[in-house]
Amino acid sequence: MAIDGGQGKRATRRTRPTSFDVAELAGVSQSTVSRALAGDPVVSELTRERVKRAAEELNYSIDQNATRLRTGRTDVIAVVVICRPGELKEDMNPFYYSLLGNICSAISAAGYDALVSFQDRAENLNGFYESNRRADGLIVMGTAENVEAWAHFREVSESGASMVCWGAPYPDQNWVRSDNVGGGEMAAHMLITNGYQNSVYVGSVTSLQRQYTERFEGFSRAMREAGRTPVIVQIDPSLSRLEQGRSAVRGMIETGMKFDGIFAACDQIAIGAMQELQARGYRIPEDVGVVGFDGINAGQHVVPPLTTIEPDLPLAAELLVKRLKALMAGQANDEWLVPVRGIVRGSAARR
Repeated sequence: MAIDGGQGKRATRRTRPTSFDVAELAGVSQSTVSRALAGDPVVSELTRERVKRAAEELNYSIDQNATRLRTGRTDVIAVVVICRPGELKEDMNPFYYSLLGNICSAISAAGYDALVSFQDRAENLNGFYESNRRADGLIVMGTAENVEAWAHFREVSESGASMVCWGAPYPDQNWVRSDNVGGGEMAAHMLITNGYQNSVYVGSVTSLQRQYTERFEGFSRAMREAGRTPVIVQIDPSLSRLEQGRSAVRGMIETGMKFDGIFAACDQIAIGAMQELQARGYRIPEDVGVVGFDGINAGQHVVPPLTTIEPDLPLAAELLVKRLKALMAGQANDEWLVPVRGIVRGSAARR
């Protein structure tokens, strides 16, 4: 006696429709189906629509893996975030997370997938995504103070890889960055117009963070135009950003420096400076006005809220992807400067 487990008959296995099935239903050749679905202008609009209707009726979708093998493209853009060696990811400058989110969104809008990696030490440095056929191009951002990491990615770039950087420490890299000079001028004007007579810049002109030098350049220009002498308080690169701000303020107070305004190289340094000022009894903005740079969300939630210079991050991400696509296509693209805007909040609003 035969037993069929209650099935009565063997279940029919469904197979995935192929381009040949679409071709048969649409009444065209298989090669026409391939060209029509790839958007080849050789195929007439009428035929393309017929092929699309047949594909939809059969629930046919293009085999992306096969397409990638055939074209040699991955349709992936890799994004590397360079961190300080051993830095906890929750301690990383939140600006980079904001920029990363915008970059991933811009990559998706351009029709690519994003492959994200956080790298900090020699054992995990690997930027050869393109030569290993894991991505078609590479965007690199992160702290310029990780010299070993940037040296590695310079080697990647010199190997012929399509690579664009956010604020790269090397002047000959393909990079996109904020209007740091304009932002520095803007910060100085904010402090001057709000009545602060002795403003200082807390940052660096020796760091590989080239944007810090540019911000001081703009700050200095505006201060000189107002008949004032620009002053810089150098940060300690071995400290975290928050502690850089706190340490700078401690040094200013303990050496008797005369100041009533601070423009910090980034928001985290500014927040650290505010913490130290308040711990020592200074009122913000009455005694000291503070301006940062980056526009991170945390700046809205400190007390008082932080006045800042904010880059247009969606545009920054768009320019990074646009410039990378031009490189991948062997074309020139010199759009790299991202505009900034001043956001006046309570930390520099003395009346």
